[in-house]
Amino acid sequence: MAKNGKRVAWVTGAGSGIGEAGAEALAADGWIVVASGRRKDALEAVVAKITKAGGTAEAIALDVSNAAAAQKAADQIVAKHGRIDLLVNNAGINVPKRSWKDMELEGWDKLVQVNLNGVLYCMRAVLPTMRKQQDGSIINVSSWAGRHVSKMPGPAYTTTKHAVLALTHSFNMDECVNGLRACCLMPGEVATPILKLRPVVPSEEEQAKMLQPEDLGRTIAFIASMPPRVCINELLISPTHNRGFIQTPLSRD
Repeated sequence: MAKNGKRVAWVTGAGSGIGEAGAEALAADGWIVVASGRRKDALEAVVAKITKAGGTAEAIALDVSNAAAAQKAADQIVAKHGRIDLLVNNAGINVPKRSWKDMELEGWDKLVQVNLNGVLYCMRAVLPTMRKQQDGSIINVSSWAGRHVSKMPGPAYTTTKHAVLALTHSFNMDECVNGLRACCLMPGEVATPILKLRPVVPSEEEQAKMLQPEDLGRTIAFIASMPPRVCINELLISPTHNRGFIQTPLSRD
C-alpha cells in the first residue's frame, strides 16, 4: 500500500474525456490520482475538480511519446508516493486525414508514436516498481477498432489499437508470475473531444446516444477494484445504439 495507506494511480491523457472521467472515478474510490497529459492547464482543472470533490490528485505534464519523459514521470511518482499500483494508459490521438487515399506518413508516424509507443513507454516505466511490489495493474485504453476493423477510424488508428490489444496479452503472459495484470479496454464510440478531429463530426443528437466519458470512468474504476487474483484480460464495450451495426461503411463518417 502507499505510504499513507492509499493506492496510487497514474492516468495518462487525463486532461479530458475518458482520462478525466477515469481520474475522477478513481479518486472517488479513494485512489491517489496522478493525472498526466500535454496540456498543463487542463490537468490543473481536473485536479482542482477532484480536490473540490474531496479526492486527492496531482498533475504532471507529459508527452507520452517521449520515452525519457515517461520514465521521469514514473520515477517522480515513486519518489513521492513510494509505489504505483495502477497505470491507466489512456493517451491517444487520431488525425483528420485517415483514409488510404489521403493519409500522410507524418500522421501515421504520429499515431504510432502516441497510440502504441507511448503505451509501451509508460508500461515499461512502471514495470520495475510493480515487479518489486509483486502487485500492480495496467489498463490500456484501446478501442472498438482494436477488435473490429472498419473504414471510419483509418488504417493508422486501427493498426495501433490492434497492436495495443496484442501488447496487453503479451504483458499478461510474461508478468502474471510477478502478480501483475493488464486489461485492454476497448470502447466503441464515446462522446469526447477527439470526435472534433473526424472528417465529419457527429451531431449532438448522435453523440447523445454514444457512450459518455463517465461510463468509461465507472468501467475503469470497476476494473481497478478487482482483487489481485483477478485479471480482466480485455473488455469490449459499446453504445447500445451502435452505429457500426446500423450504418453501412459507405454511409459512416
